[in-house]
Amino acid sequence: MNPEEMQEEKIEKTESIKRGIYILPNLLTTGSLFAGFYSMVASMNGNFGTAAVWIFASAIFDGLDGKVARLTGTTSKFGVEYDSLADLVAFGVTPALMVYAWALKPFGRVGWLAAFLFVACGALRLARFNVQVNTVESKRFVGLPIPAAASMVAATVLLFQHFGWPSSFKRLAIITLIYLLAFLMVSSFRYYSFKDPELIKRQPFGFLVFAIVLLIVVAAEPVVMIFSIMLIYVLSGPVAFVLTWPRRRRLERAVHKAHEAVNREGDI
Repeated sequence: MNPEEMQEEKIEKTESIKRGIYILPNLLTTGSLFAGFYSMVASMNGNFGTAAVWIFASAIFDGLDGKVARLTGTTSKFGVEYDSLADLVAFGVTPALMVYAWALKPFGRVGWLAAFLFVACGALRLARFNVQVNTVESKRFVGLPIPAAASMVAATVLLFQHFGWPSSFKRLAIITLIYLLAFLMVSSFRYYSFKDPELIKRQPFGFLVFAIVLLIVVAAEPVVMIFSIMLIYVLSGPVAFVLTWPRRRRLERAVHKAHEAVNREGDI
């Protein structure tokens, strides 16, 4: 892009902001940011259970803002950038500070470096998503989404508090989890995005029955079930990668053979 084109793009963005912004989706994004900030305040006060709950509240707002923007046709470049900044605070900085104050502080430098790694990988994940948003299949995320990583941390905090497990076990498990989540966010594993339009269309009757049973089970043991659901989603990327490995290898060999055949024909 030459300097003239860059200048024209800056002018277009400035004029777009002057014309106004869409209130509803950006208000929901602000709600996500507020919930993340309040979670940070709760962590500073030592109320880690409350902080974990507010991370889930932030995730709900974050899920709503994008869907509302798409349904109402109010998507904008401003909204995308604002959403990314809010996500970095609510799902990067907030859970990292919470888990550091709750479990990683006794590790000293290793503990706060683990928390920083979570934030850094979350920022890299968001930057990569913004770059690839128009080139990657919408039904799949590349790498673990940062809201899912933050929700996994929050679910773990609630689970440990629910069962009252000892702090020594908590520290080892949490630092392992933080490094794992940081790796998964910047990995190439594919995760289902729940953006498939088919989900809101007609479904078999059994699907409704299954959904009702799942809601009942979650209501009966919310902490355990939310942790289990988040853990299944976090592991779904690596498991799918392993299960589809043979098929991908066969496809790569077929493509390689096709290229070799084309090259031989070109030599002839």
